[in-house]
Amino acid sequence: MKAHIQAHLRHRVAALFFLLPVATALVALPATAMAQPAAPALRSLEVTSDDGLRAGAELEFTVEGTPRARVDLRINGVQRNISLTETERGVYTGSYTIKRQDRISPANPIRATLRVRNRNITVNYSFPAGMANSQVAPPVPPVAVLKIERFTVAPIDRVEPGAELKFSLNGLPGGSAEVEIPGVSRVAMREVRPGAYEAAYTIRRHDNLSPSRPIVASLKVGDQTVRSNLTQALTADAKPPVLRNLTPREGEAIIDRATISISATFDDAGGVGVDPKSVQVLVSGRNVTADSDITAQFFTYRADLPPGRHTVDVSARDRAGNAVRKTWVFDVVVPVSAMPATVPLQITSHVNNAIVEGGTTLVRGRTAPGAVVDIKVHAIAPIAGLFGVNQDVLTQRVQADGNGNFSFSFAPQLPLPGTRYEVTMVAHKADLTTESRLVLFQKQG
Repeated sequence: MKAHIQAHLRHRVAALFFLLPVATALVALPATAMAQPAAPALRSLEVTSDDGLRAGAELEFTVEGTPRARVDLRINGVQRNISLTETERGVYTGSYTIKRQDRISPANPIRATLRVRNRNITVNYSFPAGMANSQVAPPVPPVAVLKIERFTVAPIDRVEPGAELKFSLNGLPGGSAEVEIPGVSRVAMREVRPGAYEAAYTIRRHDNLSPSRPIVASLKVGDQTVRSNLTQALTADAKPPVLRNLTPREGEAIIDRATISISATFDDAGGVGVDPKSVQVLVSGRNVTADSDITAQFFTYRADLPPGRHTVDVSARDRAGNAVRKTWVFDVVVPVSAMPATVPLQITSHVNNAIVEGGTTLVRGRTAPGAVVDIKVHAIAPIAGLFGVNQDVLTQRVQADGNGNFSFSFAPQLPLPGTRYEVTMVAHKADLTTESRLVLFQKQG
């Protein structure tokens, strides 16, 4: 019986081992089926444009689908395929700029093809509704800046009653403009063309123009107002400036001393004034411009000059381009021990071309004891293009004290900034006479 049971068990174990390969094969089948590649898929396509479907517009494409594939787009009317690049896993992007020869219709489909290994899928998509008419919002125009581009006057021959002043202004259109003539009135300007304004004014006999104040134009647009001063002369400047008050004078013999002053004033009456940058000063052939004090009203050069004859050569231009050149000579002589041939005359309070404040100006000097000094002060207001204000400020005779000291003072009725005061002094004693000149300038501002 025991032998029979053992034999039966051996047959059951043998049968079990015989079935194991079959069971193993059946379990392996599902694993083989899962290793097969999935079918490629296209899930979506998005397209945008910066200017609809017009020539020059840029189309941007985004496709989602099977990763690690190749995606191409085809649009009817475009000559070539549009290839996209995988920028993220399963996301493909690309762009295309529409050419002038392209013929793209919003009704034409966008054919997208995705290829992975040896398999592919193609899906047709449509352009978004209204893409053909989409536009980029026009750029916002820059805010116009209110300013006066140009303010001019047509030059006249002379500023006198009956002369007509014609003003022109260029600025923002659609505004209201006027010209203020100091001491006269405000003159409205009319807009003759967009942004171009004009006005005319005839000078009257009783007009009281104020030469110390500028002519001003104003332009108002909305609640904003801008102003501009007239920077040109009212009269046509065709005459060159003139050099006056030469120091030393032409042919003068001056006694050798430590420092000799050479100077002259620029007179451009009725013109636009001398350009200081154009002035050149030569002394005995040497260019001393850089060592000179130069303004639009005068120049001064100070130096220790050797005895002998010296030549001064000065050239300049006014701001209208009119040129002037002046040459003169003087002698530096060595003093000798003899009876003086002239009366000494020296100003001790001011140097030539000095600046004085408004109000009363006190001038002090020295001459021979008891000498008589005749004094004249003439004022010239250099107001380009406006009524010149020239006046005789002082005519006086003074006598020096026992030490030769003398003084005088003057106060102009109309102390305009920039006024030039020409002071002439003539000293007399016995039969001897000496003349000297001093130029002073009213402080600007």
